[in-house]
Amino acid sequence: MLTVANPQIAGPSLISVPKGVRMEPVLQIISGILDPRPELVEMVASDLTRCLKNPMTGRKGLTPTQVLRSLIVMRIKNLDLRELRERINDGMTLRHFTGFNDQKVPKHRAFNTAFNRLTSKTMDAVNGAIVQMAIDLGLEDGNKLRADTTVVETDIHYPTDASLMWDTVRVVTRLVGELVERVDVPVKGFRDRTRSARRRMQEIQRMTAKQRNKNQKRKYRQLIDTTSEVVQGAQAVVEQTQSAFGKDLSSGLALDAIRIEIKQFCALGERVIDQARRRVLQDEQVPTNEKVYSIFEPHTDLIIRGKARTPVEFGHKIFLAESASGLITQYKVLDGNPKDEHHVKPSLQRHRQTFDHSPELYSLDRGFFNEGNVKACVQDGVKTPCIPQCGGKKTPEREAYEKSPEFKKGQRFRAGIEGTISVLFRGRGMKRCRTQGRERFEVFVASAVLANNLMRIAELLIKRTSGKRRACSKRKSVH
Repeated sequence: MLTVANPQIAGPSLISVPKGVRMEPVLQIISGILDPRPELVEMVASDLTRCLKNPMTGRKGLTPTQVLRSLIVMRIKNLDLRELRERINDGMTLRHFTGFNDQKVPKHRAFNTAFNRLTSKTMDAVNGAIVQMAIDLGLEDGNKLRADTTVVETDIHYPTDASLMWDTVRVVTRLVGELVERVDVPVKGFRDRTRSARRRMQEIQRMTAKQRNKNQKRKYRQLIDTTSEVVQGAQAVVEQTQSAFGKDLSSGLALDAIRIEIKQFCALGERVIDQARRRVLQDEQVPTNEKVYSIFEPHTDLIIRGKARTPVEFGHKIFLAESASGLITQYKVLDGNPKDEHHVKPSLQRHRQTFDHSPELYSLDRGFFNEGNVKACVQDGVKTPCIPQCGGKKTPEREAYEKSPEFKKGQRFRAGIEGTISVLFRGRGMKRCRTQGRERFEVFVASAVLANNLMRIAELLIKRTSGKRRACSKRKSVH
C-alpha cells in the first residue's frame, strides 16, 4: 500500500548535496523548476492515492516527488526500470535529484507499480503547466508553430491470423491450468491443444507460395477448429468453477482475477477466429477497424503512411506541434489512421487557448494541405500559412507564393520538427512503447514529451544566463 503524507515536504531542495558533488547543470535547473511548484506533486499524489481507502496507513511507498522525478530521469536518460533503479541507487546526484538521498531505493517493481498508477489526464496537466511556465518566463511567445505526425509502435509481434490464434490457444490454456490448480473441485472437459495448434501455425508460416494456393485453407480450417475448441472449453471451465472456492486463502483471492482474464482472452479469441474465417476461408475484405492485431495490446492500430522502409506500422499515430524554441506545445495520441489534414483547425484552436493568439507562421508538410485548411489559417490570423500544395495543378499565384523567400524559410523551419521526433525516438525511447494498455501508452508518450520540454527549458535558461554573463563582461571591459 502507498502512504502519502505531505508530498511538498522532504523534497530534494531541503537537503543539500554533499560537498564536492555537483549535479548535472540540466538536472539542477530542472530541480529548480520543479521545487517551487508543489501543485505538480499534488497532481501525482492524487493519482497515487486513487482508489485507496486509507492512503495514510500501511507500508510506506514512493512519495509523489520521487515518482515524478524518477519518471523524468527514466525518460531523459532512456532507461528501463531495472537500469533506473540501479542508476539512482549508485548515483549520489540522482539520489538527490529524485529525493531518495540516504533512503533505501526500492526494487524496480515499486517504480513500475507507481508509474502504472499515473493517468494520462494528470500527465497532460503537468505538461500544460510546464509549457505555461515557459511562457511566463518569456522563453516562448508562440509566434511560430510547426507540426507533424509520427507513429509510436506498440510492443507486439508481426500479426498474422495464424500467430494470433496460436497466441489465444497458449494463453487461454495456461490460464485454465492456473484456474484448475487453484480450485477445490475437479474440472473436466478441457483438452490441452497447444501442441496441435503450434504445429498448424508453423505449417502455415512455412508454406511456399505454391503450397498456399493448395493447402492454406485446409490448414487454417484445422487451426480455426482447434482454437474454437479451446475457447469454448475455457468458457465451460469458467462456468463450472463459478461457485468453486480456492484450495487456500491466496488461491481464493486469485480466482476472480483469473476468471476475468480468461473471459477477456476468450472474447478476443472469438474475434480473431471470426476475422480468420472471413478473411481466409470466405475471401472477405475485413475492414481495418474490425481487425485485432494483438490479443495483448488490442488497442493497436494499423498505420499505413507510404514509407518505403516501413510500409506498415502497428501502434498509434501521434500528432506533435512544436514552437520556435523547441517546446512541444501540443501532442495527441490519435485513434486509427486519420488523414493529417484533419488536425490543422483543432491545432490552431489549441494554440490560441495556450497563447491567446494565433501563430504568425504555421508550417506543415504537404500531407496537411487542402484549400479549407489554408483558408482556416488565414481567417485565424496566420500571416504565413506555409503548407505546400499536394497534387493537382498549381495556379500561377500559388506557384509564385511557394517560391517566395518567406515560404521557403517557413519550410526550412518546418524541417526542424523531424529532428525533434528523432530525439524523442532515440533519446527519450519513444519509438516503441513497452508498457501495456492504451492508458499506459498515453502516459508513456506524455512522459517523453515532459522530459523533452524540461530539458529544452533548462537549455534555454542556461543559454540566457550565459548570454547575460557575456553582456556583463563586455560592459565591464568597456568601463
